[in-house]
Amino acid sequence: MTDSNTMVQREQLLTASQQLTAWGLNKGTSGNVSVRTQQGFLVTPSGMAVEAMDAASMVHMQWDGTAEVGKKPSSEWRFHRDILQAQPNANAVVHTHSTFATTLACLRKRIPAFHYMIAIAGGDSIECADYALFGSQALSDNALQALAERKACLLANHGMIATGRDLPHALSVALEVENLAEQYCLALQVGEPVLLTGDEMRAVFAQFKGYANWD
Repeated sequence: MTDSNTMVQREQLLTASQQLTAWGLNKGTSGNVSVRTQQGFLVTPSGMAVEAMDAASMVHMQWDGTAEVGKKPSSEWRFHRDILQAQPNANAVVHTHSTFATTLACLRKRIPAFHYMIAIAGGDSIECADYALFGSQALSDNALQALAERKACLLANHGMIATGRDLPHALSVALEVENLAEQYCLALQVGEPVLLTGDEMRAVFAQFKGYANWD
């Protein structure tokens, strides 16, 4: 693959990474982003702060794990690859260490249907994947399980993953999950939130069809 084939996507990946930092969802070298390409996927580089990145920093990878020559992909490239392969409708993956999602992940708490916007993640909860070492295949396997029929999950003692049909969609899901995590943390400080019922959530999903491009 020539660089010109992916130049636009490299620029989009850089912009997405910058946006996550501007929103405060990632800081320093934490987090990573990927996008599907015609022959594989692009992922952000390992151990590089957003301020130091440019479009050429992005790493193209094949599905077999082969990385672009001379570049080191994010240590989390395995779950980016596996999610994109497991979810054909997902074309972008966002991983953050955002404050409130990570707080709940460190408590190993899922986010239940305390608010109807939980539906943006594709289910009536946002699950928390079992803990596994960062960068490991076990972490990827656990994330896939927590993402079953969903667009987002928490990673125990780690952070959050969000997926989308494209980068703007994945960014929107990540931002909303962090917002929900903050609201849930605050609600837990006051008491035990009242959860929506299965029937109420099914009504939300019906109302969401085609609404604000969330589906």
